[in-house]
Amino acid sequence: MVTTWLRETYCGLHGHDSLLQFEQDRMFLKCVSCGHESPGWELDEAPPTARPNTEGRQLTQLRPVTDSQRAA
Repeated sequence: MVTTWLRETYCGLHGHDSLLQFEQDRMFLKCVSCGHESPGWELDEAPPTARPNTEGRQLTQLRPVTDSQRAA
């Protein structure tokens, strides 16, 4: 009980050490120090689908310029 109070007091003075957490249908922030959880967000939408690049752009490979090429 005393350790819980100390953790909560520390977070009250310095702020929470929040990390992003995931559950089955929920995403939220959870403090590593005291265990506080934010209300979070519900993950009830379908995930986006990846679409192939159909714009016809081609990637160009760049070569690094060496010191001998700069001097020329």
